Amino acid sequence: MARALDRWIVGGILANGVAGLALLRLMPGNADTLGGICIGVAIGLSFVALLRRQLPAACDTAPLALRRRYSREMMIAMGAYVVLLVLSITLLKRVDGTALRACIALLPVPPIAMTLRAMIRYIRDVDELQQRIELQAVSFATACVSLLYLTGGLLQAARVLDVPASAAMIWVFPLVCLAYGLAKIAVSRRYR
Repeated sequence: MARALDRWIVGGILANGVAGLALLRLMPGNADTLGGICIGVAIGLSFVALLRRQLPAACDTAPLALRRRYSREMMIAMGAYVVLLVLSITLLKRVDGTALRACIALLPVPPIAMTLRAMIRYIRDVDELQQRIELQAVSFATACVSLLYLTGGLLQAARVLDVPASAAMIWVFPLVCLAYGLAKIAVSRRYR
């Protein structure tokens, strides 16, 4: 299971990296957004591969069936997210009505809700030690990102920094996920 998943991750990195570079190189201007998304997915998968290598073997004590369910739910949700994000970005360039723009802009939200549901179900169904590891990792991640966001807000209010609010808001959830992965490595090493 682990080797097959590693192969899928490496394949995803290569496919998205090559597709993104090809789109940026072969069709500059026309496919910048899609090429950027492909490059972003490749970078995200690279972080996943790095985190998988850093996690201790005993970090996840969940039964194989539970891990498979979680992986399947996450892959489906993330695949739907990427598809709906590309669709949303493409459609927003062609639509003018405010209500319709709001609906289109929110297309990627349900797959993120599916991701959160998968995470919650996973944490609910693992044993107490794994729940403790997950809780501490999520707590550290949200605390760090909250501190970062607060710091950025204070610098913005002091006119030292000028970051568009939409850019800052969009990055909160991915930063929490990245910080969670890093925190899980640190926390799980305590329980080896």
